[in-house]
Amino acid sequence: MKRLILIVLLAVVAVSGSMVFAQEAAAEASGTPAASGSVWKYFAAALAVGISCIAGGIAVGQIGAAAMGAMSENPELSGKALPYAGLAEGICLWGFLVALLILIF
Repeated sequence: MKRLILIVLLAVVAVSGSMVFAQEAAAEASGTPAASGSVWKYFAAALAVGISCIAGGIAVGQIGAAAMGAMSENPELSGKALPYAGLAEGICLWGFLVALLILIF
């Protein structure tokens, strides 16, 4: 599974790189300056949000499964698992904030 994810990510990077070069070639042909820095900025912001949300989803899934298992044995533990799920969801928020900082600066 990890190999498949790595192959897909490498394919996305390869395709996006060829798109950037195609845009630069089209911009040179039309006489307008190419803004390749801005293209990579949007790509980096998308990666920051995408990877952090995927990681947050995986973390929340594992925490939720463990919390349900613990609550099946002891129902009093339901409130103790909630802060951990909130911490895992915070990963997505940090990815979004990093993307905003990338786009602003």
